[in-house]
Amino acid sequence: MVARVLTFICLLTCLFTSPSHAVDIIDLGEVVYVDSRLDGVVGRAVILECGATLPDVYIWGFTKPGTDALRAVVYDFGKGPKLQQLAQTLGDLAIIHNSSSLSIENLPLAAHGLYTCQALYDTPQGAKFYYYYTRLSVLVPVTNPSIWVSDASPVEGSSIWLRCGLENGTSPIYYEFEQETENGVIKTFGQGNSSRINMTEINRNHTGWYRCIVRNMINQQRSDRIWLDVIYGPDIPQIDVTPYSVTERGYSALERETVSLLCQAQSNPPSQYVWFYNNSQVYTGPQYTITRILRTHTGIYTCLALNTNLNTRVRKTMTLTVYYPPDGSPSCVVQPALNYSSLSLQCTWPGGLPPPSLRWSPGLLALGQEGAVLGQEGAVLTNNATLLQSGTNTLNNSLFTCQGSHPALDQSTQCTSRTWSPSGAPVCFAYATRDNQQLMLSCSWAGGAPRAQLWWEGPGGQQHGGGEENANILVLRSGSAQSGQAYTCHGKHPLHPLPQPCTLKLEAPVLLTQRSMVSVYEGSDVELTCILTANYPPAGDITWFNNRRQEVRSVPQKYLLQREAAWANLTVRETDGFQDSGQYWCSASNAVGGAEIPITLLVKRYPMPPNVTLVRLVYSTHQRSEVQIEWRLEGEGEGVNEGAIDGGLTSFTLERRRVGEETVVPGRKRSGEEEEEGEEEEEEEEEERWEGRSSSPSWLQVGEQGPDVRYHTLGSLIPTITYQFRITAVNHRTVGHPSPAKTPAAPPFKAYPAVIGAAIGGMILAAIATVLLFMFIIRNRNNSPRLHDMLFGMQHSQSRENINIPEDDVVAGAEREGVGPDPVSSSPRAQGHAETSPPSAPTLSQAKPLSPEMTNLST
Repeated sequence: MVARVLTFICLLTCLFTSPSHAVDIIDLGEVVYVDSRLDGVVGRAVILECGATLPDVYIWGFTKPGTDALRAVVYDFGKGPKLQQLAQTLGDLAIIHNSSSLSIENLPLAAHGLYTCQALYDTPQGAKFYYYYTRLSVLVPVTNPSIWVSDASPVEGSSIWLRCGLENGTSPIYYEFEQETENGVIKTFGQGNSSRINMTEINRNHTGWYRCIVRNMINQQRSDRIWLDVIYGPDIPQIDVTPYSVTERGYSALERETVSLLCQAQSNPPSQYVWFYNNSQVYTGPQYTITRILRTHTGIYTCLALNTNLNTRVRKTMTLTVYYPPDGSPSCVVQPALNYSSLSLQCTWPGGLPPPSLRWSPGLLALGQEGAVLGQEGAVLTNNATLLQSGTNTLNNSLFTCQGSHPALDQSTQCTSRTWSPSGAPVCFAYATRDNQQLMLSCSWAGGAPRAQLWWEGPGGQQHGGGEENANILVLRSGSAQSGQAYTCHGKHPLHPLPQPCTLKLEAPVLLTQRSMVSVYEGSDVELTCILTANYPPAGDITWFNNRRQEVRSVPQKYLLQREAAWANLTVRETDGFQDSGQYWCSASNAVGGAEIPITLLVKRYPMPPNVTLVRLVYSTHQRSEVQIEWRLEGEGEGVNEGAIDGGLTSFTLERRRVGEETVVPGRKRSGEEEEEGEEEEEEEEEERWEGRSSSPSWLQVGEQGPDVRYHTLGSLIPTITYQFRITAVNHRTVGHPSPAKTPAAPPFKAYPAVIGAAIGGMILAAIATVLLFMFIIRNRNNSPRLHDMLFGMQHSQSRENINIPEDDVVAGAEREGVGPDPVSSSPRAQGHAETSPPSAPTLSQAKPLSPEMTNLST
């Protein structure tokens, strides 16, 4: 507060020390505080005073309840009042003319709080400060109240509360509750400052109109009325009978009279009435009238009063007797008695007054109801006569007769009843409900009079349930009966000395399989077998589960089921080593229990095929458009068993790829067809590169051969491209290692054999010609001596004949001279020499050189 005063003094000092103001503050003087309280009503007007005279300077401030902040609302420093933004939330604010009083119209709740007027007066004695504190309380008048009740229709005896609801109003508020009865009497039954009043032990007198009145220091309001309807009743009804005739057992009437029965019971809402005759509904309404009453109307009449709101009912019973003779004739029935060891012969003849006389056939003991009067010759005066007959002493198909008489009848009447034993023995069987939830054991023994009693006996002699006539069904929870246990149904009849049994032996399914371990190579189909042996009741189905414990019916494309009464086969199609290996389950169940048997399936992969090697890879021709490929398996041809090498092989895969750049065969041009093929392959490989199959030259499968093939010729190659080839062995789904890549070799040079053959042939011909030439020259040396001498040379002295006598020398000289002797005198040898010898033998120096042809021949 001191800080606020100092701030205000500083503000005033600053303002009034400016040249525009004539006030000169020398001494602040004393600060005066004035407190006041003021009440206002929402929506109305109020005036807040700030001194009796107009101050020189004033400031109105507002402090919201619960805070300490003082915020300016309006101020006047000598130039007229100035409203601040806060004034908009406090209502319609205005400064009264020629005063500092604050007027607030349409007063809102937000205007509730502390208003401070800081006023400065300039007096001859000096400046004086006044603080006017006005605590404004904004009051709210009470609105129209509304009254609520916890239960507008309470039940008599219960507790309720009434509450007077009020939307707005300034405390303290006073509440008053009024009741207006059905007769118009108004009384106050509760008042105070609580808006709720409790009413305990509500009764029917609290029924009426209720309202509440609220008031505070400003005004008073009254609520609308509500109706409180107390539900009660019905009270015990009262029955009036006309004509009135009372006996020791109730009311009586004569046959063919008109009887009226009136029932009344107090209740809110009014009761509804229902009449019963011998527990059968006969009429609805308070008054039940029977015209021309008959003997059949004798009995018990009950009036039932209903309160439908409370769902309560009260009844009153009376007995009405109509005197009449019995109708019809007696009826006889045979019932079992004494635990089905005896027969109970019952003879009934209802109606009649007095009761009729009943008697069984002579020789049988007659037993009447309690209080019955025995008549002449063993007769019983009653409507029901019962006779006990031993079952063991009664013959099968025996007939019993009951005689009945009444004074109102001219002659007696009778009824008969026959007893016989059911044929055969009890029949029993077992069956299960849907999904084997329950096991039903059914036993029946048809025929017989009276009907036979049947009961079930479980293991250990424990009896299940009670006895039933003619048929008995024992319901067992699924799985509660152990396999191998026996349940016996016993049938008993009074004419049979001993019970007749029928036994059921319950068995859970037993499963067998031919092979608990099955192995197969992947890719083939395999069949698993499951056999169902003993089971009772029969199992509904045999279920197969795969290695993922998933029922195979949900995967029909993968599995094939074959089902008969006692077996079920599962075929796994196209087995896969990773997906299908594992344990399969065959499961069957009935209401007794279930069984499952595992079958292990091992899907084996085919063995890795042996390595394969390219042993020959050459081009067929120099055109390089076709290549010859030959391969061999590892160990093949080395004395190893061929079946051990290639057993299980299914094919060979041949692959190729391009390597390096294009090469041009010298002296050869590509044909148009080859160019087209080359362009197609180039386009294919270009597409493969674009599709991202491989960043390097990829292998392309170009053929697949059978397991027995070792040789293949591949064509349609581009001569200008260098290829690499490899081959891989495949064993079903197992792929071997590819062979090392190879490049085709050039074809062998085919001119060498021709040249060599021609040379050898020429040499042989030359040799033959030389031999023939030598033979010709030798034979014709005399005719061609020059040729002979040219080949063999001149005869030297060493080659001449030895001359021992002169004649020999003469002859030799003659031969040398070329002049022969006389032909007559000459000997044959001399003649021969003369004919063949040349005239003169040239010397070595005179011999001409040989021609080149001859030189070659001689060589």
